Amino acid sequence: MPEQPLHKIESLVRAAILAAQDAGDLPSFDLPPLVVERPQREEHGDYATSAALQLAGTARMPPLAIAEAIAARIPQTDFLAHVEVAPPGFVNFTLDDQWLVRHVEEILAAGESYGNLRLGQGQKVQVEYGSANPTGPLHVGSGRNTVIGDSLANVLEAAGYAVQREYYVNDAGTQMRLFAETLYARYAQALGRDESIPDDGYRGAYMVEMGDDIAREEGDRFLQMPREEAVAALYEIGLGKMLASISDDLRLMGITYDRWFSERSVYDSGLFDQVLAILREEHYVVEREGAVWFASSELGDDKDNVLIRSDGEPGYLASDIAYHYDKFIGRGFDRVIDVWGADHQGHVPRMKAAMRAIGVDPDHLILIVYQLVTLRRGDEIVRLSKRTGDIVTLREVLEEIGADAVRFLLLGRAADSQMDLDLDLAKEQAAENPVYYVQYAHARIASILRYGQGIDFSEGDVSLLGHPAELALIRHMLRLPEVIEKAVTSLSPHYLPYYAQELAGAFHPFYKQCRVVSSLPEDMPLNKARLKLVAAAKIVLARVLALMGVSAPESM
Repeated sequence: MPEQPLHKIESLVRAAILAAQDAGDLPSFDLPPLVVERPQREEHGDYATSAALQLAGTARMPPLAIAEAIAARIPQTDFLAHVEVAPPGFVNFTLDDQWLVRHVEEILAAGESYGNLRLGQGQKVQVEYGSANPTGPLHVGSGRNTVIGDSLANVLEAAGYAVQREYYVNDAGTQMRLFAETLYARYAQALGRDESIPDDGYRGAYMVEMGDDIAREEGDRFLQMPREEAVAALYEIGLGKMLASISDDLRLMGITYDRWFSERSVYDSGLFDQVLAILREEHYVVEREGAVWFASSELGDDKDNVLIRSDGEPGYLASDIAYHYDKFIGRGFDRVIDVWGADHQGHVPRMKAAMRAIGVDPDHLILIVYQLVTLRRGDEIVRLSKRTGDIVTLREVLEEIGADAVRFLLLGRAADSQMDLDLDLAKEQAAENPVYYVQYAHARIASILRYGQGIDFSEGDVSLLGHPAELALIRHMLRLPEVIEKAVTSLSPHYLPYYAQELAGAFHPFYKQCRVVSSLPEDMPLNKARLKLVAAAKIVLARVLALMGVSAPESM
């Protein structure tokens, strides 16, 4: 992949500052990281740097004078048409038109690998996402978790990382015991026995349905055995049914995992005892009040945290530490990224402390905490299922608006922002629906290529491209590597849907202003050049949709 123009300009600016220092036009100082970015207004060029404003205090010079010193030492290159200074101290860069159009050929040659980077250099990264307790069906919040994690895994792979996708199955502890007790009660009730569910049990309609299903499939055989034995057996059946349901929902969204990791295996394999022994050896375990505590306050946390409660039951922190020991030490991941719900925010500092305790750089554990999703129908908030009067499940939302809309829309805001999912908007076939707007652009591109399929445009001359709408489209196409890099370095896949909308927004004016296939013989050379451009645009738009896990329809 050729060097991105953004990085080329960064190098030129740095070299220009050093040259100005050598010439005595700028004083000597160490250069900080320099910012080159896209200006907000198109008339200011393709890129701009505010380095002069950034350095004014250090250089003790007016920003405009620094900007002029920088601009004077930017050499002529084939990829830049203009370098201009603008008050109060910006240096603006405009890409050369012919350099731009030549990249149509590069996109066509790269095909589906266009945009790939080598940032990762094969580093092993694990992304753990989804991981909802298997005590109930997935809801929309779980959907946001998986969409963030899966899209992040996609861009990390595109950037050259070796990625493993994992789902952590919370199949141990108090909540699962309550799940099993509730299921036993619902099963018994289905067979006519008066059995109450636990006070803190699961009261959703799905538990009634599951109890009915098991009674129909298994008969009353669990009522004929000791209660504890029956609860244990129903636990296994219920867990299997919930995991199958979760897996089916995720498969509807196109999400699969490399591994499903069982929390119970942390204890059954002896891993927890091994890690607890390590913490004891490092003097990070204290016993008081009848419980076993992790001395996380000695490692930067604001308080110590319980590992094993006074009743002998391990807390969730206990299994989390052992689980992450397995990730880093056992399996050797260079980085681990966990996607967590907002209710886990307080768990972040204790996990960072735990990494220090087991000898792992805490910066190598990255915790992405996402905020809540509010379901809406226009102005109305949706809280209850139409079918059961209970929680709205992810499956119901998928059935109503489809996986593409769920994935695209749930990715539409930064993870740390609360968001609304408007079910009515998601079904509209109008430009106001961003999913429809982007997918329609791809379908329109496919339609143009079908219309021109009798034309061999392989020898088309892209130097004939020069219409402002053509150049605007190419400029947006060239941004894909930048967008992937930004999504990876900031761990923010929400840049993908924004970019997809901008790219579609550049294609639609091109379609209106530039006839791609004309019947006039004299237009054939331009027809071929524009068909090349359209084919390249199809590659780029399909690529960004694929990174989001959204389909690229050939027709709509």
